[in-house]
Amino acid sequence: MAKFIFKMPDVGEGVAEAEVVEWHIKVGDRVEEDQHLVDVMTDKATIDIESPVAGTVVEVAGEVGDVIAIGSMLLVIEVEGEVSEEQAEAAAEQIEDEMSDADEAEEAVAPEPVRAEPVEAPASPAPAPAPVVVAHKVLASPAVRQRARDLGIDLAEVKPAEDGRVRHGDLDAFLAYNVGSGFGAAGKARADETIKVIGLRKRIAQNMAAAKRHIPHFTYVEECDVTDLETLRAQLNAGRGERPKLTMLPLLIRAICKALPDYPMINARYDDEAGVVTRYGSVHLGMAAQTDSGLMVPVIRDAQAKNLWQLAREIGRLAEGARSGKATSEELSGSTLTITSLGPLGGVATTPVINRPEVAIIGPNRIVERPMFVSDGMGGERIAKRKLMNISISCDHRVVDGHDAASFVQAIKRLIETPALLLVD
Repeated sequence: MAKFIFKMPDVGEGVAEAEVVEWHIKVGDRVEEDQHLVDVMTDKATIDIESPVAGTVVEVAGEVGDVIAIGSMLLVIEVEGEVSEEQAEAAAEQIEDEMSDADEAEEAVAPEPVRAEPVEAPASPAPAPAPVVVAHKVLASPAVRQRARDLGIDLAEVKPAEDGRVRHGDLDAFLAYNVGSGFGAAGKARADETIKVIGLRKRIAQNMAAAKRHIPHFTYVEECDVTDLETLRAQLNAGRGERPKLTMLPLLIRAICKALPDYPMINARYDDEAGVVTRYGSVHLGMAAQTDSGLMVPVIRDAQAKNLWQLAREIGRLAEGARSGKATSEELSGSTLTITSLGPLGGVATTPVINRPEVAIIGPNRIVERPMFVSDGMGGERIAKRKLMNISISCDHRVVDGHDAASFVQAIKRLIETPALLLVD
């Protein structure tokens, strides 16, 4: 017997370390060649690592959430016979080649791997047969999995509402349908939970902390009348044909892109270590999207060059890619300005955190209806019901002055309150 020391492979150019997201084996397990061992996460992607040899696991490097340097011991496998130095190097090179090939197209959040789970045989006077192994895939976030475990629910029994991924709403529907079956009994308190912050959630925590630690934020909020904009949106949707349905977001993005040329310092990134601000001619707009795995920011490339329908189509494509875990690292990087919206859940005002190293983030808020004084067309005023929305902007006060931020939002306000201007190039 010999011990094969499997080191953390080189999982991408410029990557010095990777975080353990999930172990699929434990000490004492028998593993086969090419068996899925562990998921690790870098700044670019989540990567599945497979075993280069068959044998028994005798040591692992760390727990979920630990960061392991490239080239350090990942785990030790006891194998039959001897493992030559050439075999070990060849195995490592093969894995590194696979990681390099996958680096360009690696998904930012990998789908949950196929799991093999035993199905118990029914009771019988005769000796029970060996367990039958059924392979199936259940896609769900760690939070959903933990909640299902707390409730004693087998996720395989829960029918997902869309795209094959089980969400909290699907668990709620399952509980409602199975009321009286012992799941989630009324009045029963959930057990206390201790959840380790790992993977994407850990990256989000680190990025948000760094943004607040390094950037002196200030937030400006302006109220906008979007009654006419909503009317235009309804008219455009009525004649859209095969084109995607317009939400408010493409119209707001159009207004942002039309206003930005006069305020180039808003569409910029600040390298505070080098003391350099890069102002961009193209608008690569980050779109903060909530997913089961956490907040992601897919990027609409060259948003200023797209019409409303193209923006709507790209928003839908990127949002679905982020939710399903199929967004690539390229689609999740390189933004020059970010827009974040909670849609109908949004409050009347927000103070969004800047997506560092950008210098500004825009947050449209919830639309509310209120009575307003408006012109009656004859020099007087009348009271009318209007649709109002606040637009928030947070800026990096080191490079963006308050006057510029306010003037930029006022320019957006003029465009969306005179929406015909959005259709003029």
